[in-house]
Amino acid sequence: MFTIDAHLDLSMNALEWNRDLRLPVTSINQREEGLSDKPDRAKAVVSLPELRKGKIGLVIATQIARYVAPDNHLPGLHSPEQAWAQTQGQLAWYNAMEDAGEMVQINNLELLNEHISRWTNNELSDASKPIGYILSLEGADSIINIDYLHKAHAKGLRAVGPAHYGPGRYAQGTDATGLMGPKGHELLREMEKLNIILDATHLCDDSFWEALDHFNGHIWASHNNCRSLVNHNRQYSDEQIKALIERGAVIGLALDAWMMVPGWVRGQSTPRGTGCNLEVMINHLDHICQIAGNTLHVGVGSDLDGAFGKEQCPYDIQSIADLQNIPAIMEKRGYTQSDINNLMHGNWLRFLRKAWS
Repeated sequence: MFTIDAHLDLSMNALEWNRDLRLPVTSINQREEGLSDKPDRAKAVVSLPELRKGKIGLVIATQIARYVAPDNHLPGLHSPEQAWAQTQGQLAWYNAMEDAGEMVQINNLELLNEHISRWTNNELSDASKPIGYILSLEGADSIINIDYLHKAHAKGLRAVGPAHYGPGRYAQGTDATGLMGPKGHELLREMEKLNIILDATHLCDDSFWEALDHFNGHIWASHNNCRSLVNHNRQYSDEQIKALIERGAVIGLALDAWMMVPGWVRGQSTPRGTGCNLEVMINHLDHICQIAGNTLHVGVGSDLDGAFGKEQCPYDIQSIADLQNIPAIMEKRGYTQSDINNLMHGNWLRFLRKAWS
């Protein structure tokens, strides 16, 4: 089934993890055998061939770079200008993949419809089809000033999450608290003028409610699970989920194990030991659908290889192509074919067509 994944850190993997994503994951992992600089070495599950194998023909692909103030001990860059430069290097990688025929940027309705037709008309083999990508900025620290938002939009940026982890220049993120403030409000106003989608993912509770109060454009949560199932501020409460649904949002279900199962201890817990498999994803899906009363607000936002690998994703995923096992699980749980279509691609497509109409 044609599938859309609403959150993949492809350029980060290419440049910071030094992975040639044109290769099969087996080749990527073989080259990383013996490396220990990152905990997920030799455990990758994402590459462009695996996306094609899994019929994941369209992705929301990120740029990401954090600025950290002198009192911020998170890893990051020491100036917004450095952060901007890092995102531009990531964009250069996406552009190089386009030049190689591996990917194609999708940034308007005409290109979207053409790409969906290309992937569903079966005139070409999946192996020869480029992966479509919609450019999203995860954390807005790299927007030096509002002029740079316009520069980024001109280069294809179509979604922005104002914060990532910790305190940000425009909003406060996961594990932080506090409001967005005037600079954040200015960012939201310009995003609305440019028709840039607000990605509510990672906003702390204070900034989340403030963003919804100050932004009248299109909102999604690209990779978020349910706080009622995993009690952490990274997840959204039922009240927040209801608010997103009322705004017409789609919520992408993430496959990072610590966001899926309660009690995860980094470096100690294992997916199999905690029973973390794709069935658990459907538990989060069930919860959102029960709140909504329908299946119109859920999608896939896997976050696979988002600084973790097989050591911290469902144990029944060997590569991202295994997302194709989700429909059978949903069917077993009583979901209809229409419900399955909604999750795998239909809701994201409907959202994008409305936002870009």
